[in-house]
Amino acid sequence: MSDPVLISPTDLATLMSSERVVLIDTRDPEAYACGHLPGAVNLREIFTFLATSTAEGLGELKQTFADAFGSAGLSGTETAVLYEESMNSGFGQSCRGYFLLSWLRYPKVRILHGGLAGWKAAGLPVDTAPVSPAPASFPLPESMASLMVTKEEMLAALDTDVVLLDVRDVDEWIGTSSSPYGPDFAPRKGRIPGAKWIEWYRFMKPSATGPIFKSPSEILADCRTAGISPKDTVYLYCFKGARASNSYVALKEAGFSDVRMYFGSWNEWSREPGLPIESGFPSN
Repeated sequence: MSDPVLISPTDLATLMSSERVVLIDTRDPEAYACGHLPGAVNLREIFTFLATSTAEGLGELKQTFADAFGSAGLSGTETAVLYEESMNSGFGQSCRGYFLLSWLRYPKVRILHGGLAGWKAAGLPVDTAPVSPAPASFPLPESMASLMVTKEEMLAALDTDVVLLDVRDVDEWIGTSSSPYGPDFAPRKGRIPGAKWIEWYRFMKPSATGPIFKSPSEILADCRTAGISPKDTVYLYCFKGARASNSYVALKEAGFSDVRMYFGSWNEWSREPGLPIESGFPSN
């Protein structure tokens, strides 16, 4: 049985004392410089890199992150642990790193549950010293894991039994804003026709140490209200794959077996004039 995705701060501290761990901080360099987990490497590109689902785009995504993760010190033997400030403050950026490493078939990947906020709340140490990891040769697989969906596959999934799940914020869902970066950041507003909707942060709840993921039963209840079952094939999307990665982790933790992501998401779909969109509140 594989290890669970989420790891608590105290369990991470224990893991760090017993095996080789590469800690990856996904926040911006300024936040990293103010304090980070001891030994953590700053890899902001996990959040900022925009990808398209063309063969060229996915090839660039693959090589960019094989190089980046190798430079961070991942050779295939270490456990990669990603974190952000807290689970709802970075738009799912630590989960985006988890998704990328899963797509690249990296064998051991975890997410610090509660992020840096949870680590601090547990009374664990932080450091401000920059870290220069020893580069490693990242183990690129012969083929990627079948987690990515292209825009052509999304188009083919319209009006089928595949559940298209939009996890963006409400203003993006109804089409009053094109992105979390401003109403007119992308050229078109709206959603992919027929997509169901659950805002990404609904899969989390408050705790004494900050936001954490809900229990599997709570996540399943949220999905049920949207007409989604663990037996469904689910294609997730958001704006660029960060919030959808957070939702990917939630659904996998809740027992969904066939969850994939349109990583290009609305950033790509909105820039293709021939692709259909809808906006406003659904009529049914």
